[in-house]
Amino acid sequence: MVFYRRIPKVLLQVLLPHGISSCFSSLMEGSDLPRRQLRVLDLINCHIEYDKADGALVDWISKFPETHNCLESLSFECVPNDVNINSLESLIARSPNLCRLRVNPCISIGQLCRLLLLAPQLTHLGTGAFYTHGNENVEMEVKDVTAIFGSMKELISLSGSSDIKPELLPAILPVCVQLKELYLNHTVIFAEQLKPVIYGCHNLQIFWALHTIGDEGLKAVAATCKGLQEIRIFPRNFRVEPEVFVSDHGLIYISEGCRKLRLIEYNCQLMTNAAMKAMSVNCPDLIVFHLYIMDCHRPDHSTGDPMDEGFAAIVMNCKKLHCLAVSGLLTDQAFELIGKYGKSIRTLSVAFSRNSDLVLNYVLEGCHNLQKLEIRKSPFGDAGLLAGVGHFNNMRFIWLNSCSLTVRGCREVARRLTNMVVEVIGGPFDISPFYDDDPVEKFYMYQSLAGVRDDAPQFVEIL
Repeated sequence: MVFYRRIPKVLLQVLLPHGISSCFSSLMEGSDLPRRQLRVLDLINCHIEYDKADGALVDWISKFPETHNCLESLSFECVPNDVNINSLESLIARSPNLCRLRVNPCISIGQLCRLLLLAPQLTHLGTGAFYTHGNENVEMEVKDVTAIFGSMKELISLSGSSDIKPELLPAILPVCVQLKELYLNHTVIFAEQLKPVIYGCHNLQIFWALHTIGDEGLKAVAATCKGLQEIRIFPRNFRVEPEVFVSDHGLIYISEGCRKLRLIEYNCQLMTNAAMKAMSVNCPDLIVFHLYIMDCHRPDHSTGDPMDEGFAAIVMNCKKLHCLAVSGLLTDQAFELIGKYGKSIRTLSVAFSRNSDLVLNYVLEGCHNLQKLEIRKSPFGDAGLLAGVGHFNNMRFIWLNSCSLTVRGCREVARRLTNMVVEVIGGPFDISPFYDDDPVEKFYMYQSLAGVRDDAPQFVEIL
């Protein structure tokens, strides 16, 4: 049998009159699967256990009946094990409506090419390993892969894994001009490798990548992708990679070249107020602005000033801003201006602040539409938390991590806000009870239509 455990999120959409089975194995093995008309099977953070009978991994792909031919989306990127490639090929061959396919890294480039020949109608593709496995007899030639991608006339979304072979990357050039989404956030790729690809992506609207593409890579994106609406630059591992890849220069390039931008998430090590001001002027229609300066409390690296002016410019000039994440060296003045001008902000994330409890007052008094508040590694204490009690009733959740709260202060908040669920969360191995003077590692307060949950582990106390 197949079991799935530790499933934070599973999207399993079955279009059928009788509902959906909660057990994946019964769904896959049930004789009524053809009647269920399974169209979408997207597995996210799932793990397959071994069969109790013979100790082998279940061949879950082969559980699809041979008569099943209505699959539209199949994603198993998270599954770390081999799949039966013959069963997978057979399933794809009899699924003419399949438009989304995302495979795991166990699928080699040779196997992927065989799958693509069976499904030239795909619109969304996750490539898996994108390199030749050692057990394959024939090395895939770039020209062969290029020809296969050239037949993918409907492809508009492409995502890659961490194991892309650099010399095979040019093989995707034929589809670049039609791509609207390109996800390279698991792919270690540098500017010189990115440029030939990105220069063909004139219609790109969404782009995700690791910070290894550098400012030069972002410059190429800005020069080519004039209609870009969303960009996310993720960190790889700043602790072992001290070299600065993306900085304020990259942010300026993007702001000048991609003026239709609506969402930006930017992880960097160096930033300036001037770059953020340029972003606010050039991209006034921003809805989401997440800036994560990875070195705690780092100021403007050019002037040494706090980052107050940059974030103030964002909230003053971007009138449609709904989500804001702030980091770097900030003073109370930054949050006073956020409260004054950030009237449309619904989600606010604060990291590594050294400010006083006034920050909460400024934000809660000014941001009347605030629904979600997250504060990490900041010295906010019980006084600041209690001062905001009058505003919390209208919010969906408040998350405080590594602040200066005590259990006593949290209990008082819970006593005053009887319509909210208040949890204090310790470490995973904390099994001792919480006492009033104990510091609180994590505080989570939220509204719940279902009331208090009954599955809290020992290190969580519901107040």
